Amino acid sequence: MASNRTTQPARHVRGGTTARRAVVRTVAALAVTAAAGAVTAAAPAHSHPQPPPAKQALAVGYGGAVASVDADATAAGIEVLRHGGNAVDAAVATAGALGVTEPYSSGIGGGGYFVYYSAARHQVFTIDGRETAPRSATDQLFVENGKPLAFADAVTSGRSVGVPGTAATWQTALDSWGTRSLGEVLKPAERIARDGFTVDATFTSQTAANQDRFKDFPDTARLFLPGGRPPAVGSTLRNPQLARTYQELAAKGIGAIYHGDIGADIVRTVRKPPVDPAATRVVRTGDLTTADLAAYHAKKQAPTHTSYRGLDVYGPAPSSSGGTTVAEALNILEHTDLAGASETQYLHHYIEASRIAFADRGRWVGDPAFEQVPTAGLTSKGFAASRACLIKDDATLTSPLAPGDPARPTPCGATGQAAPTTYEGDSTTHLTVADKWGDVVSYTLTIEQTGGSAITVPGRGFLLNNELTDFSFVPASPAVHDPNLPGPGKRPRSSISPTIVLKNGRPDFALGSPGGATIITTVLQVLTEHVDRGLPLVDAIAAPRASQRNAAATELEPALWDSELRARLQALGQQFTQNPEIGAATGVQRLPDGRWLAAAEPVRRGGGAAAVVSPAPRTAVPH
Repeated sequence: MASNRTTQPARHVRGGTTARRAVVRTVAALAVTAAAGAVTAAAPAHSHPQPPPAKQALAVGYGGAVASVDADATAAGIEVLRHGGNAVDAAVATAGALGVTEPYSSGIGGGGYFVYYSAARHQVFTIDGRETAPRSATDQLFVENGKPLAFADAVTSGRSVGVPGTAATWQTALDSWGTRSLGEVLKPAERIARDGFTVDATFTSQTAANQDRFKDFPDTARLFLPGGRPPAVGSTLRNPQLARTYQELAAKGIGAIYHGDIGADIVRTVRKPPVDPAATRVVRTGDLTTADLAAYHAKKQAPTHTSYRGLDVYGPAPSSSGGTTVAEALNILEHTDLAGASETQYLHHYIEASRIAFADRGRWVGDPAFEQVPTAGLTSKGFAASRACLIKDDATLTSPLAPGDPARPTPCGATGQAAPTTYEGDSTTHLTVADKWGDVVSYTLTIEQTGGSAITVPGRGFLLNNELTDFSFVPASPAVHDPNLPGPGKRPRSSISPTIVLKNGRPDFALGSPGGATIITTVLQVLTEHVDRGLPLVDAIAAPRASQRNAAATELEPALWDSELRARLQALGQQFTQNPEIGAATGVQRLPDGRWLAAAEPVRRGGGAAAVVSPAPRTAVPH
């Protein structure tokens, strides 16, 4: 059955701050407007660039729904749904378009995790499309002269590039559950790349932040620094090289990457990055080979699962730590009445559960092909109970917190020594899709840092990832086993957390977010704000965020930093630092009357775009 949580204005959360209530009131008003007239934009087949569809954070209607960070990408997904495609087809179409309009966060030079609910089979499936290290990689990949490389020296390099998994993910999803060919679903993205898209303020600011890196690579500079500077807001950016690359994928299939010419170009670029001769930057080469690409496969595997307040929560299994860490934190929080708690106590318990789950993640989660990852133990109710009793209403735990052992749970105790949480880049993008048959996709894809490695494959129009920097360069603590060191063909640990929530075996809602390691805490906070605190999904997405990742200080967005809640939490021993922006979630929800609700971020990263196929029921979807 569908949830009873609909689009009515949110009730005031008990103990909520003025800042939080203001956000809820603003987005609730948006919800009323969107419910009256849902977004239904679809990209027309035009030969000249058009203004992008208007962004709306909420849309309600029939026939399916799409939510992403970008209006053109959302419209691409809606176009496929309108012409009879299913959620999988639309998800790949949306992702392909994001590779054009969000090239600093996604694209065929990267990877990701795909979570899919099949209405016909009443089952959740996942695809691990994470990038892999070259087969020549060792645990010394980022060590030189006995010392780890500085992060800044590693990110802009061929050495940081893993075998891309995005195209393999798309093809695996379409082959397994789709109804359209790769060429068909990439047509909207090809059109956007050829005709151009309108540059917004977020794109310009992200380009400016990477200008010093981009200018050192002539192909990147020609594409993203027209005239030697970031493109102006409102200008049109075209990428005919990427349009041709998509055409080649349509004609030859993904073999063009893993066994063909595109792959050969990737390997050549990694092994000898095309650096401007005038650049002073030292750009390290990589050791990627065509054999590494040929050996790559996207892995279909079972999702993680836990129950929470009568709901079933599904996420990606390792190599992502998202599913296990969200599940463990939820299992811990189930020991507290979050609905009846004050806002201070809600946030305190949420922060402490995150701290504990991240301590266990750091010790136990890595690529299961190389590590014995205790997934069942980490997501078990018994292990969570042994960790939940660490949380006190009137005191704060100290980080780094030592991990527990899922195989030998010690009530209120820890096993082994503490290790700090390693750094993880924060540039990713997320999309959520549903179709008229009830299928749902939650898909997060990435090229790691904003702008990835900054290296564009010559003639191909896409940036390469720097995903291998998600490995620990050296053990986080010399005394503690680190499951996330590099290895031959190994997948670096991820925090990507696309999540699907079922109620009585049917979709209730789905969500996900970009944001590196803050993805986990964003998904956890949005989920608990919605389920426990009663916020409509769009309001939970908009609400101010906190992120604790087994660090000395919890990151707070400005609205919480400037509120009285911070002082109340500090009185309990919590320590804080500011983060101007945490995540940019999207979600879909099945309403009790059969409509779909699409929800996107209203402000962060320039705001997202939610759309439905039709605001009113239709007897047929035109072809």
